[in-house]
Amino acid sequence: MLSLANTTKPEDILNQKLDICGLELMARLEDESINLCFFDPQYRGVLEKMKYGNEGERQKERVKLLQMDESTIKAFIKEISRVLKPSSYLMLWIDKFHLCEGVHPWLEDTKLNIVDLITWDKQKMGMGYRTRKQSEYLLVLQKTPKVAKGTWTLRDIRDVWSEKIAASDLKLHPHTKPKGLQKALIKACTKEGELVLDPASGSFSVLACALELNRNFIGTNKSV
Repeated sequence: MLSLANTTKPEDILNQKLDICGLELMARLEDESINLCFFDPQYRGVLEKMKYGNEGERQKERVKLLQMDESTIKAFIKEISRVLKPSSYLMLWIDKFHLCEGVHPWLEDTKLNIVDLITWDKQKMGMGYRTRKQSEYLLVLQKTPKVAKGTWTLRDIRDVWSEKIAASDLKLHPHTKPKGLQKALIKACTKEGELVLDPASGSFSVLACALELNRNFIGTNKSV
């Protein structure tokens, strides 16, 4: 991992696996300098409400992660709003609880607008008191001004995305997300050489996708 404290030039922190606080990282970024952001807050909104007693290894590993409280999530999103370029996108991962309850309090004092929602069908049945959990949700937010033309270039991304995560990838991080979807969104919303931010990178799957597509990346796996 590369520590930001050890760098002297901006290019030294591009396309690296940083290990600093995500808020500290974003505080050093210029206003309106980022073309696309992915953000997967470290919370367990559903897990905290469902105490099954028979959680699998992935759930147990998720519970061990340091969790963000609501004020921390709002601070991250406010900084993301500041560093995103006008009309650029934030891809925000949410669970079923936040989908139902809403995330509007997170968006206060930002220039972010909800413009779409993608349901990720993980093709693997999970836990649940009633229905069994099989999906996660990617909320698509766009910084003002809202405009689709010229900001979203692919027209074949479905709002239900089916992709199974390999067991080997799940071992890297319990919050691993689908690389196929991430690559499609990077292609749709950025051009080669542009900058993708992930301030809570986890396994750095967004970094791998960005490099494969000849985009630049900045991010850290130490979100708090």
